[in-house]
Order: sequence, then C-alpha cells, then structure tokens
Amino acid sequence: MPEQIPALHELAAQYGVATRYENADRVWVDVDDDVVVAVLGQFGVDATSDQAIAAALAAAREAPAALPPTIVVREGTGRPLGVDAEVVLEDGTRRRADGELPADLPLGWHRVVTADQDVVLAVVPAKLPRVRPAWGWMLQLYALHSAGSWGIGDYADLATFAARSASELDAGVLLVNPVQAISPAHPIERSPYSPASRRFANPVYLRVTATETFDQADAATQAAVESLAPDREGELIDYDAVWTAKRAALELLWPHRVEDVPEDDDLRGFALFCALAERHGGDWRDWPEDLRDPAGPAVAKARDELEDRVAFHAWLQHLCRTQLEAARTAAREAGMTVGIVHDLPVGVHPGGADTWALKDVFAAEVRVGAPPDAFNQQGQDWNLPPWRPDKLAEAGYAPFRDVIRGVLRFADGIRVDHIAGLWRLWWIPPGEPAHRGTYVHYDAEAMVGVLALEAHRAGAVVVGEDLGTVEEVVTDTMHERGMLSSAVLWFERDWDAPGQPFTRPDSWDPDAMASISTHDLPTVPGWLKSEHVRVRAELGLLDRGVEAEEEAAAGEHRALMELVAREGIPDDDPVVALHTLLAKAASRLVLTSPADVAGQVRQPNLPGTVDQYPNWRIRLPVSVDGFFTAKGVRAAVAPLAAARPLPR
Repeated sequence: MPEQIPALHELAAQYGVATRYENADRVWVDVDDDVVVAVLGQFGVDATSDQAIAAALAAAREAPAALPPTIVVREGTGRPLGVDAEVVLEDGTRRRADGELPADLPLGWHRVVTADQDVVLAVVPAKLPRVRPAWGWMLQLYALHSAGSWGIGDYADLATFAARSASELDAGVLLVNPVQAISPAHPIERSPYSPASRRFANPVYLRVTATETFDQADAATQAAVESLAPDREGELIDYDAVWTAKRAALELLWPHRVEDVPEDDDLRGFALFCALAERHGGDWRDWPEDLRDPAGPAVAKARDELEDRVAFHAWLQHLCRTQLEAARTAAREAGMTVGIVHDLPVGVHPGGADTWALKDVFAAEVRVGAPPDAFNQQGQDWNLPPWRPDKLAEAGYAPFRDVIRGVLRFADGIRVDHIAGLWRLWWIPPGEPAHRGTYVHYDAEAMVGVLALEAHRAGAVVVGEDLGTVEEVVTDTMHERGMLSSAVLWFERDWDAPGQPFTRPDSWDPDAMASISTHDLPTVPGWLKSEHVRVRAELGLLDRGVEAEEEAAAGEHRALMELVAREGIPDDDPVVALHTLLAKAASRLVLTSPADVAGQVRQPNLPGTVDQYPNWRIRLPVSVDGFFTAKGVRAAVAPLAAARPLPR
C-alpha cells in the first residue's frame, strides 16, 4: 500500500467502503472521513482514533485462512486452492482436489473440506439460456378489481389476467409488482417495495373464496365468510379494511381447514413473527426487549403460547403458495412463453420479519439509498437496511439464496430492482441525511453467480433494473451472463447530442426488457396531459417554476411525437402511436402497463411522497372483465402482439 494513502482509507478498502466515488456528472467526490468512520462502525470496526485504526489494520492484515468462507466459480472453471482438499458434492459424491478445484464440477451447492476448514462451494452457470421474444404487461396487482375480489386485486385476478392476456391478446410475459410478505398488523404497509420479508408471500392478496377449505365448507360458513367482504367501491384501496375483512374470513375458515401444510423451520419462524406482530405491533424494534431476540427464552415461551396463531399464519403462507402456483399454471396453460415474472425489491422493512430472524446479516442501523443526482439533488433515502457483505460470505450466501428461492418458488422469472446493488449500495449512516453516505461494495461475482444458479434451477429468466446512474460493468455483466437489462422510452435518448434527442427503437439494446414508462413515472395518458407537472406543482415538489416545467414537458412531447412521425407512425391516437413505436424496439421483451392503455391518468407511485399522494392505492378505471373488452386496450396492444405473436 503506497505511503501516501491514509491509514483510514486503507482500512476502508479492506471492507469495501468507498472513500471517493464518481457522481452522476462523472465528477469524483471525496467522502467525508467521519462518514467513512461511521460506516466502518457498522462492520464492528472502531476507526474513531489513530490508535484504533492502527489496531484494526493490524487485525485485518493478519494471515487469512487458506480458503475464503464461500467460493463461487463458474461452470467449466477450475481454481487454485493452495491446499489439498476434498469436494463434497450435493449428492454426497466426494472428489479429490489436490491443490486445485476440478474444472468439471457440476452446477450446484457443494462443500470444500480441508484439514482445517469446511467452506461452501457454489458452481454457477456461465450464462443463462436466451430469452424468447415476447410482449406483455407490467402489472400492479393491487389495482385490479373483479366481481370476486375484495377491494384489492388478488391472486385469482392474477391468474385470470394472465390467462386471458395470453389467450385473447397473445401476451407472452407478465411482470407483477412485488408480492412479498407484510407484517400482519395495522397500519398495513402499502408499498410493495418495503416488505417485512422477501422470503414469503403477502396474504393480503389471497382470494378467500378460492381456497379448498371454503369450497368444502357448509353453506352457512360460506355465507358468513362472504358477508365479511369489504366495500368494493371507490377509486382508492383501503389496505387496512381489506386485511381486517380477509383475516376475519380466514379465521372463520381456520377451524374447518382441509389443506395439509408442509412446514419447515424458516416458515415456522416467519409465522411466529406474524403471531408476535399481531400482539405487539408490526415493527419488532418496538417490542418488549426480551422478544427482540428470536433465539431467546422469551420467544421460545411465546412460541408455545401462540402455537395456534403460528399454525394459522403458516397456513396462510400455504394458501398463498397454492394460489400463486395456480396463477403460474394458468399462464402456462394459456400459452405464455415466458410466463409470470415476479419483482424483487431492493430490501426489506427495517423492523420486519427478515431483519428480526437474520439481524446478524444486516447492517441494521444503516439505510440504503442513492447519492445526489440531477433528479434528486439531496440524494435518496429508501429506509431499507443493507446486507453486510462480510456476513453474507460467512453464511455461504444462504440468506441471499433463500430470498431468490422464495421468489422463484412460484415464478417463471425474476426482475431484480436496482440490480446495481449486487455490486455496491449507497449506505447512509445513522442520523445522516441521504447525501451524507458512501458506497459499500459486494462480491458481485458471488452475488450474480448465486442469482444465476437459482434462476437456472428454476428455469427462470432474469431481468435487472439498471436505470439511472449505473456503472457500465453492471449492464455488461448482465448481458454476458444471459440476463436482460431495462430500457424505458422516456430515457432512451442520446444524452451527449445537442437537445438530447430520443433514439430510434430499433437501436435499443436487444438484451433488454423495454417499456414506455414505469410505476414511478407518468402513465402514457398522464404524460400526454402533463399530469406529472400538475401534481408535483400542487404538492410543492417542483425544483423550478411551473412554467419552466410545463415548457420542458411540452418540449419532450414534441420531440417524442417527432420521432413517431419519422418512424412513419400515424399520430391520430397518441396512445396507439407510442405503443406502435414500442413495438419496433430491438429489445427481446417489450412491456406496457394496464394503466397506460386503460386511460389511467394518475401514476401508481409518486417518488418523494408518502401520504401527500395515494401511492400504491389507485385502482384501474375498469374491471378485469371490462379491460379485456375495451376497444382502446386492444387497439393499443395490437402492434405489440403483431410484432411478437405467440406461437400457435
């Protein structure tokens, strides 16, 4: 290490903590030393004095073990070990490794055993299979409504929507918002991107009347259940009312249950969290001190006292899995070529089930976010705790693997939100604003490898959301490994050219999932009416005056419609025209949203707001049945279906 590099910076490098980074304007920014010290503290490293830094450096420089705690290699790749070892394969077969890993090991989770160590070995795919071209939907499940759903879109609506999209509209893929589990306590978390657990599913989306127990119940029980249905009217979803009604209905059915629930330790642990959350609130950090340790005696006692409620919540997870699998089966049987792709959020709620059960693997006091850029000048704070990269490696990446498995248990694909987080995450220390953070690096080869291995085993496609300020290595590696990146019409521009013109869709990345918009951006009808300007002005969220924003929006509208004209597309119906433009994209998958084609003006989520805007609560303006009979819907998606028809 060169002498001119300060000891603090050398210590930070040992833990992957950045002391400087390149911002969105490609300018290098030095991180304040006190921020570096605070982030190192999250690793249990004292860097508050010169003496402490020297001691920490001395400890970090000590001779490491012969092998790291986890080894991840691509298939067909050997690796020097430096020691003689034995490889124990998943099936129990043993192979000698005399100083080097054999290059012909099968894919899977294995172990390397030496005289002194027993470490995890993951042999991962070099590249996933090519994704077949298709068009489809980006669906906000909660926004659906039908005669059978109770005030919120549900898993049965998902099955119907997927099957009808394939059979009637030739859709080959359906991306659904995260359906990971919430804490079953009021107030119910509305954001699908802040789940209590990424390993389990959300029972708020259950169709109570589609369970086997309901089907076999007597008429009086069925009538009692149906009488609990909440008010289904109104434009906005009342999550608390929905969960109150569904929980009461499921509790009526619970004594009559006929489903056999296979349990494991993880499921029982999650169900225990849910039972405790009902009694003490949805955030375990507010529970009595002795209940905050899942391995403590008070929790063991509570497990016995709450045995029935634990079994109840395990049953709900079984029902979720059954209905999610039914939706996937419906999509496949209707002919979807790619199928249902589930969205994986960046992280979990800091007081949720995963941080309670796995707190040693999280940097619990840190929040994940993003540094300042042109769109968020103060940076972003997502209030999600990050993994600790050192603890992930020590755990053999099992916590991350289990998250991927939890999603792919009932999915044909996975979309990884902010996939750049597999390389690095912006950590915001306790008490600091969003812009006072720094990047912490992860072992991307291991993280991407685990993702690829689990996707390979599930036969699933992988899409990474790589929008915004993302290092080139992220997108390049995804393509190298057979994963799709993301492309959004609003952002497909030549940013270095005068006027930053929109680029032709046939020049877009072929290894991508392309769309017109996203859930965080205006819908097509909203963009055409500049609704995003009106709403932000009303809420005081504009960075500049209303006139300047309106002028910028009008300029974007003109520029995009000029591209439509250059492509020879009629513009008498702008919604159809923009979908015709999307259909020309070189990207393998092209997706639109039901909101874009059904006339919905308001966008699903308005970043920078919590209660000022009805985020994640807006229903589609038409029912599921009405959606598939609407002429405007069919006219908008006809170009997409013509460009990527399902094989019949």
